[in-house]
Amino acid sequence: RKGLGPLLACAKPHSGKSHYQDDFFHLRTGFPIYPLFLCLVKTVPKMTNPTVYFADRTLRFLAAAPAEAGCAVVDAREGISRDKILKILETHNSVAVVAADPVAAFAAFAAEFTRVEAAGGVVVDDAGAWLMMRRNGRWDLPKGHVEAGEDFEHCAAREIAEETGIRARVVRPLCETLHAYWFPPTSRWELKCTHWFELRSTGEGTPTPQCEEGIEQVVWYSPDEAAEHVREAFPTIRRVAEAMLR
Repeated sequence: RKGLGPLLACAKPHSGKSHYQDDFFHLRTGFPIYPLFLCLVKTVPKMTNPTVYFADRTLRFLAAAPAEAGCAVVDAREGISRDKILKILETHNSVAVVAADPVAAFAAFAAEFTRVEAAGGVVVDDAGAWLMMRRNGRWDLPKGHVEAGEDFEHCAAREIAEETGIRARVVRPLCETLHAYWFPPTSRWELKCTHWFELRSTGEGTPTPQCEEGIEQVVWYSPDEAAEHVREAFPTIRRVAEAMLR
């Protein structure tokens, strides 16, 4: 945590349970408390311009500076670090790191985190409804850490059953996202790669929120209703919803 200054001085961990730490790191930085949340859609080698989300704020790695007003531009040649980006995001909603090789610049940035693996997904029932849950005041999708010896598909189905009470089987992969958080039990920043799947409900189980993980509701919604709720979700969840439509 060295060097994070006022950002970390007033930080509050969301949960001490590593298995469900998607699960964020709450900050107060002059704007309302929000979960520190990094998201990178798909794996880095497949991306030309990696995009990272800090809650509803954006960090992009680009080959040229963007044209939009209000975006802070950082030249990768001047050096980038986690601390530097966090400081800039205190006062900007969007940051662009400009580099000759955006993927390499991102890789250097990501090296400051410990990578962990997770999986989750969107469950669809026979009527086409989507299973959604409300966690800590925002709409979300079930997900969690991969256990030793477990593959991603099994992890997704297990986490969904534990967090929502619904049993499901994997239909297809959707995308991968990355987000990061400070994890107090290990005193380190972790970069979690979540592997997302579409699943089909087996018809077993009743929607039951896992309250100890901050889950308040588990609800089946039509695709149109789900789309409305996704607008309120974090950008990672919106990306997964986009992948469902492909």
